[in-house]
Amino acid sequence: MSGHSKWATIKRKKGAIDAKKGVLFSKLIKEISVAARAGGEDVNSNPRLRTAVLKAKENNMPNDNIERAIKKGTGALEGVTYEEVRYEGYGPGGVALLIDCLTDNKKRTTPEIRTILSKSGGNLGEAGSVSYLFERKGMIVIEPGQTTEEEMMEALIDHGVEDIKAEENSLIVISKPENYNDIYDFIKKKNLKTNFSEITQISGTTVKLDEKRAVQCLNLIEQIENHDDVQNVYSNYDISYDIMKKISEGE
Repeated sequence: MSGHSKWATIKRKKGAIDAKKGVLFSKLIKEISVAARAGGEDVNSNPRLRTAVLKAKENNMPNDNIERAIKKGTGALEGVTYEEVRYEGYGPGGVALLIDCLTDNKKRTTPEIRTILSKSGGNLGEAGSVSYLFERKGMIVIEPGQTTEEEMMEALIDHGVEDIKAEENSLIVISKPENYNDIYDFIKKKNLKTNFSEITQISGTTVKLDEKRAVQCLNLIEQIENHDDVQNVYSNYDISYDIMKKISEGE
């Protein structure tokens, strides 16, 4: 984990997406369909599908929607075939951006992403230009007041936990992707409430931003996230808690 407020960043992103449930459902349906196509319809033997279905249920997606998405992915129902595309680039202040998309038309998506970046002080880079800065990790955020760092580390040490950090009274649990579902199940069996859980990309190095650059960068990321084909955006910006709080209060 870097020195910046990772959970403050997540909350800002989560709040923006939750405010647009239709957009979120569309993105989740795409991910479920692609996961089912790649690894089959059995959630017990397909970790990617299981993770996508869990996220859909956490966001109150109806079971019928989930089942239809799975059937479209496996070919049991007719549906659109999506291609996975990753874009790499830079935002204001030189922050690194990883942009994961699911698209049915790469020739449309690529120039649209390039335009969003160029109009907001960023630029599209070559494949491999920033991905080396990131590492795929499982992340689960436990709501405040339920347990301590020491208790969770002791409980999860045999489940492959890599790190546990306290931030804004919440506990952030970090794991390897292959241990994510096991840790998630353990936390839920303990009846611990979570604010956030997904497999994400975390950078070991960060770019510190002042308030002006922070506003530019956050606005750019929001524009990218609002694109229909974008599933996730990862960045290595470092925004201090005070600046993040000031920006949030000014919205």
